[in-house]
Amino acid sequence: MVRAMLEDYRAGLGIDRQHEQEDRAAGARIRCPALILWSLRDDLEDLYGDPVEIWRRWAEHVRGHGIDSGHHVAEQAPEALASSLADFFADKPE
Repeated sequence: MVRAMLEDYRAGLGIDRQHEQEDRAAGARIRCPALILWSLRDDLEDLYGDPVEIWRRWAEHVRGHGIDSGHHVAEQAPEALASSLADFFADKPE
């Protein structure tokens, strides 16, 4: 598991970044609905701002919200995560 996590981070600095730059240059956009969820007790918003606004630069139909948890949302707030996913897939607005 640790190796897979490190390989994911490594790809983010390499091939994933290259693909992102190519997509931006081509004007590519995500056309399917996107749900953006993040931890409220992490530093994501402090570092990057509103995650929903960031993803709106990439995607046409974006919604999302923070979940009251630490970094590991699925482990620390499984009910809130499951509820958010269920509402999204049932297409219930927030």
